[in-house]
Amino acid sequence: MSFEQANIFEACRSGNIELVEKIYTEAPESINTVDAKGYTPLILAVYNYQPGIVNFLIAKGAELDAADMAGNTALMGVCFKGYKDLAEKLIDAGADVNRRNVNGATALTFVATFGHFKIAEKLLKMGADTNVPDVRGKTPLDHARIQENWPMYDLIAGYAANAG
Repeated sequence: MSFEQANIFEACRSGNIELVEKIYTEAPESINTVDAKGYTPLILAVYNYQPGIVNFLIAKGAELDAADMAGNTALMGVCFKGYKDLAEKLIDAGADVNRRNVNGATALTFVATFGHFKIAEKLLKMGADTNVPDVRGKTPLDHARIQENWPMYDLIAGYAANAG
């Protein structure tokens, strides 16, 4: 791993946009490099809520659906964390709303589990599949029910009924 590739990870974590831009200028391929855990600069930037870096990476063509070793994408990370603005940026840029991680979870599974209603609305409007089961056989609707999040349950159920 080159010096630039090693440094881009810390720059994305800490929000050092100037360093990210410099590294990109010197080594454009670094925006899609992967660290030992499978994290890409985009995954680290979204997880650490660095919107300026996220915008830069998306504009420069960062791989939106790259996944870490657990199969989690940047979109899954923002759905777990609840960063609505970053979720919208990723979805609008073309992130796959139905990508599954190694446990079979999708972005909709994460928002249903953690109660991020506004992100769920956006995912559903963009075609998130309400019937994808995880490895335990639980769908996003099941996760909303388990959490006793009835507004989320009703939202997902409404889309599921219209899809069927």
